[in-house]
Amino acid sequence: MISSRTRLDRYLSQALKINRRDVRLLIAQSRVEIDGVKASAIHQVVDRFSVVSFDGRYLSNLGARYIMLNKPKGVVSATRDERHTTVIDLLPASQRAGLHIVGRLDFNSTGLILLTNDGHWSRALTQPETKVPKTYRVSVKAPISDECIQAFSDGMHFPFEDVVTRPAILNRLAPTLAEVVLEEGRYHQIKRMFGRFENKVTQLHRESIGSLQLDSSLAEGQSRALYEEEVSALTRGCKLNVS
Repeated sequence: MISSRTRLDRYLSQALKINRRDVRLLIAQSRVEIDGVKASAIHQVVDRFSVVSFDGRYLSNLGARYIMLNKPKGVVSATRDERHTTVIDLLPASQRAGLHIVGRLDFNSTGLILLTNDGHWSRALTQPETKVPKTYRVSVKAPISDECIQAFSDGMHFPFEDVVTRPAILNRLAPTLAEVVLEEGRYHQIKRMFGRFENKVTQLHRESIGSLQLDSSLAEGQSRALYEEEVSALTRGCKLNVS
Protein backbone atom coordinates (compact mmCIF):
# COMPACT_ATOMS: atom_id res chain seq x y z
CA MET A 1 0.00 0.00 0.00
CA ILE A 2 1.22 3.50 -0.79
CA SER A 3 1.60 5.41 2.47
CA SER A 4 1.91 8.91 0.98
CA ARG A 5 2.33 10.80 -2.27
CA THR A 6 5.31 9.54 -4.27
CA ARG A 7 6.71 9.54 -7.81
CA LEU A 8 5.61 6.72 -10.07
CA ASP A 9 9.15 5.53 -10.80
CA ARG A 10 9.92 5.25 -7.10
CA TYR A 11 6.70 3.38 -6.40
CA LEU A 12 7.11 0.90 -9.30
CA SER A 13 10.72 0.30 -8.41
CA GLN A 14 9.70 -0.77 -4.93
CA ALA A 15 6.56 -2.68 -5.98
CA LEU A 16 8.18 -4.62 -8.85
CA LYS A 17 11.70 -4.89 -7.34
CA ILE A 18 13.29 -3.35 -10.43
CA ASN A 19 15.76 -0.57 -11.09
CA ARG A 20 14.13 2.86 -11.36
CA ARG A 21 15.83 3.32 -14.76
CA ASP A 22 13.78 0.40 -16.12
CA VAL A 23 10.47 2.05 -15.28
CA ARG A 24 10.73 4.40 -18.25
CA LEU A 25 10.64 1.42 -20.65
CA LEU A 26 7.57 -0.07 -18.98
CA ILE A 27 5.75 3.24 -19.38
CA ALA A 28 6.84 3.54 -23.03
CA GLN A 29 5.42 0.04 -23.62
CA SER A 30 2.05 1.17 -22.13
CA ARG A 31 2.22 -1.56 -19.51
CA VAL A 32 1.37 0.70 -16.56
CA GLU A 33 -1.97 2.33 -15.76
CA ILE A 34 -3.00 4.79 -13.06
CA ASP A 35 -6.71 4.97 -12.31
CA GLY A 36 -7.46 3.24 -15.62
CA VAL A 37 -5.34 5.61 -17.73
CA LYS A 38 -2.02 4.70 -19.36
CA ALA A 39 0.87 6.21 -17.41
CA SER A 40 2.76 8.81 -19.43
CA ALA A 41 5.77 9.89 -17.34
CA ILE A 42 8.01 8.58 -14.60
CA HIS A 43 7.46 11.71 -12.49
CA GLN A 44 3.68 11.25 -12.25
CA VAL A 45 2.55 11.33 -8.63
CA VAL A 46 0.54 8.53 -7.04
CA ASP A 47 -0.88 8.32 -3.54
CA ARG A 48 -2.54 5.71 -1.35
CA PHE A 49 -5.84 6.12 -3.19
CA SER A 50 -4.35 5.66 -6.67
CA VAL A 51 -5.27 2.45 -8.50
CA VAL A 52 -2.00 1.31 -10.09
CA SER A 53 -1.79 -1.69 -12.40
CA PHE A 54 1.02 -3.40 -14.33
CA ASP A 55 0.20 -5.71 -17.24
CA GLY A 56 -3.40 -5.74 -16.02
CA ARG A 57 -2.43 -6.82 -12.47
CA TYR A 58 -3.35 -4.45 -9.66
CA LEU A 59 -0.43 -3.33 -7.53
CA SER A 60 -2.52 -0.94 -5.45
CA ASN A 61 -6.29 -0.89 -5.32
CA LEU A 62 -7.25 0.58 -1.97
CA GLY A 63 -9.23 3.54 -3.22
CA ALA A 64 -10.87 6.25 -1.19
CA ARG A 65 -14.00 5.13 0.64
CA TYR A 66 -16.88 7.29 1.82
CA ILE A 67 -19.69 5.77 3.90
CA MET A 68 -22.86 7.12 5.48
CA LEU A 69 -24.31 5.38 8.52
CA ASN A 70 -27.57 5.86 10.41
CA LYS A 71 -26.31 5.89 14.00
CA PRO A 72 -28.65 4.40 16.62
CA LYS A 73 -28.97 5.59 20.19
CA GLY A 74 -26.50 3.99 22.61
CA VAL A 75 -23.64 3.65 20.13
CA VAL A 76 -20.29 5.40 20.59
CA SER A 77 -18.86 7.65 17.88
CA ALA A 78 -15.43 6.06 18.10
CA THR A 79 -13.33 3.52 16.24
CA ARG A 80 -12.94 1.34 19.36
CA ASP A 81 -14.36 1.16 22.86
CA GLU A 82 -13.95 -1.57 25.46
CA ARG A 83 -17.45 -1.22 26.94
CA HIS A 84 -19.79 -0.03 24.19
CA THR A 85 -20.64 -0.78 20.59
CA THR A 86 -19.00 1.71 18.23
CA VAL A 87 -20.12 2.95 14.83
CA ILE A 88 -17.24 0.95 13.33
CA ASP A 89 -18.63 -2.22 14.95
CA LEU A 90 -21.86 -1.70 12.99
CA LEU A 91 -20.05 -2.08 9.66
CA PRO A 92 -19.31 -5.44 8.02
CA ALA A 93 -15.90 -6.64 9.19
CA SER A 94 -14.53 -6.47 5.65
CA GLN A 95 -15.25 -2.71 5.46
CA ARG A 96 -13.79 -1.48 8.77
CA ALA A 97 -10.06 -1.27 8.07
CA GLY A 98 -8.61 2.22 7.83
CA LEU A 99 -11.84 4.14 8.44
CA HIS A 100 -12.26 7.10 10.75
CA ILE A 101 -15.25 9.24 11.74
CA VAL A 102 -16.12 12.61 10.20
CA GLY A 103 -18.08 14.58 12.80
CA ARG A 104 -19.17 12.75 15.92
CA LEU A 105 -22.55 12.37 17.59
CA ASP A 106 -23.21 11.98 21.30
CA PHE A 107 -23.87 8.53 22.79
CA ASN A 108 -27.65 9.07 22.87
CA SER A 109 -27.91 11.08 19.63
CA THR A 110 -28.90 9.47 16.35
CA GLY A 111 -28.65 10.04 12.62
CA LEU A 112 -26.10 10.77 9.94
CA ILE A 113 -22.49 9.77 10.57
CA LEU A 114 -19.83 9.84 7.85
CA LEU A 115 -16.84 7.51 7.76
CA THR A 116 -13.90 7.60 5.38
CA ASN A 117 -10.27 6.59 4.91
CA ASP A 118 -9.56 9.91 3.13
CA GLY A 119 -7.92 12.15 5.70
CA HIS A 120 -7.66 15.14 3.35
CA TRP A 121 -11.42 15.04 2.75
CA SER A 122 -12.41 14.65 6.39
CA ARG A 123 -10.10 17.44 7.56
CA ALA A 124 -11.43 19.78 4.90
CA LEU A 125 -15.01 18.91 5.75
CA THR A 126 -14.55 19.64 9.44
CA GLN A 127 -12.25 22.67 9.34
CA PRO A 128 -14.01 25.76 10.77
CA GLU A 129 -13.47 28.03 7.79
CA THR A 130 -15.55 25.88 5.44
CA LYS A 131 -18.68 26.55 7.55
CA VAL A 132 -20.37 23.30 6.56
CA PRO A 133 -24.02 23.44 7.74
CA LYS A 134 -25.32 20.51 9.77
CA THR A 135 -29.04 20.06 10.27
CA TYR A 136 -30.61 18.43 13.33
CA ARG A 137 -34.13 17.59 14.44
CA VAL A 138 -34.35 18.29 18.16
CA SER A 139 -37.01 17.46 20.73
CA VAL A 140 -36.97 19.30 24.06
CA LYS A 141 -38.87 19.00 27.31
CA ALA A 142 -40.46 22.46 27.49
CA PRO A 143 -41.93 24.79 24.84
CA ILE A 144 -39.33 26.73 22.86
CA SER A 145 -39.50 30.47 23.51
CA ASP A 146 -38.96 33.33 21.07
CA GLU A 147 -36.06 34.43 23.27
CA CYS A 148 -34.39 31.08 22.73
CA ILE A 149 -34.77 31.37 18.97
CA GLN A 150 -33.20 34.82 19.05
CA ALA A 151 -30.33 33.65 21.26
CA PHE A 152 -29.46 30.89 18.79
CA SER A 153 -29.42 33.49 16.02
CA ASP A 154 -27.28 35.94 18.01
CA GLY A 155 -24.75 33.38 19.21
CA MET A 156 -24.00 32.44 22.81
CA HIS A 157 -20.89 32.93 24.90
CA PHE A 158 -19.44 29.68 26.25
CA PRO A 159 -17.30 30.79 29.22
CA PHE A 160 -15.40 27.50 29.56
CA GLU A 161 -13.94 27.86 26.05
CA ASP A 162 -14.30 31.67 26.11
CA VAL A 163 -15.89 31.63 22.65
CA VAL A 164 -19.09 32.93 21.13
CA THR A 165 -20.96 30.43 19.02
CA ARG A 166 -21.64 31.28 15.42
CA PRO A 167 -25.20 32.33 14.54
CA ALA A 168 -27.41 29.23 14.33
CA ILE A 169 -30.85 28.74 12.84
CA LEU A 170 -33.57 27.45 15.14
CA ASN A 171 -36.84 26.73 13.32
CA ARG A 172 -39.68 25.89 15.71
CA LEU A 173 -41.71 23.07 14.13
CA ALA A 174 -43.95 22.46 17.16
CA PRO A 175 -43.91 23.76 20.75
CA THR A 176 -41.23 21.25 21.77
CA LEU A 177 -39.79 20.27 18.35
CA ALA A 178 -37.28 22.21 16.29
CA GLU A 179 -34.94 22.07 13.34
CA VAL A 180 -31.49 23.41 14.23
CA VAL A 181 -28.80 24.30 11.67
CA LEU A 182 -25.23 24.79 12.90
CA GLU A 183 -22.02 25.66 11.09
CA GLU A 184 -19.87 24.29 13.91
CA GLY A 185 -19.98 21.39 16.31
CA ARG A 186 -18.74 22.29 19.75
CA TYR A 187 -18.95 19.84 22.64
CA HIS A 188 -22.64 19.15 23.41
CA GLN A 189 -23.38 22.46 21.70
CA ILE A 190 -27.12 22.10 21.09
CA LYS A 191 -27.76 20.67 24.56
CA ARG A 192 -25.76 23.46 26.16
CA MET A 193 -27.56 26.16 24.16
CA PHE A 194 -31.00 24.88 25.16
CA GLY A 195 -29.64 24.43 28.67
CA ARG A 196 -29.26 28.21 28.93
CA PHE A 197 -33.06 28.28 28.96
CA GLU A 198 -33.31 25.32 31.35
CA ASN A 199 -34.83 23.26 28.56
CA LYS A 200 -33.61 19.67 28.39
CA VAL A 201 -32.98 18.03 25.01
CA THR A 202 -34.78 14.68 24.94
CA GLN A 203 -33.92 13.62 21.37
CA LEU A 204 -31.33 14.81 18.87
CA HIS A 205 -31.14 13.44 15.33
CA ARG A 206 -28.75 14.66 12.62
CA GLU A 207 -30.47 14.79 9.25
CA SER A 208 -27.82 16.24 6.96
CA ILE A 209 -24.26 17.46 6.55
CA GLY A 210 -23.88 20.08 3.87
CA SER A 211 -25.80 18.93 0.81
CA LEU A 212 -25.82 15.30 1.96
CA GLN A 213 -29.10 14.02 3.43
CA LEU A 214 -29.33 10.84 5.46
CA ASP A 215 -30.73 8.13 3.19
CA SER A 216 -34.26 7.51 4.43
CA SER A 217 -34.05 3.86 3.34
CA LEU A 218 -31.31 3.14 5.89
CA ALA A 219 -32.64 1.63 9.11
CA GLU A 220 -30.83 2.42 12.34
CA GLY A 221 -27.42 0.79 12.30
CA GLN A 222 -27.38 0.37 8.53
CA SER A 223 -24.86 1.99 6.20
CA ARG A 224 -23.99 2.37 2.55
CA ALA A 225 -21.21 3.81 0.43
CA LEU A 226 -21.73 7.33 -0.83
CA TYR A 227 -22.37 7.68 -4.53
CA GLU A 228 -19.69 9.49 -6.51
CA GLU A 229 -22.06 12.37 -7.22
CA GLU A 230 -22.80 12.73 -3.48
CA VAL A 231 -19.12 13.06 -2.66
CA SER A 232 -18.62 15.50 -5.52
CA ALA A 233 -21.65 17.62 -4.59
CA LEU A 234 -20.62 17.83 -0.94
CA THR A 235 -17.06 18.71 -1.88
CA ARG A 236 -18.08 21.25 -4.50
CA GLY A 237 -20.90 22.80 -2.47
CA CYS A 238 -18.70 23.41 0.53
CA LYS A 239 -15.75 24.59 -1.60
CA LEU A 240 -13.49 22.08 0.08
CA ASN A 241 -9.79 22.02 -0.66
CA VAL A 242 -8.93 18.35 -0.65
CA SER A 243 -5.75 18.53 -2.68
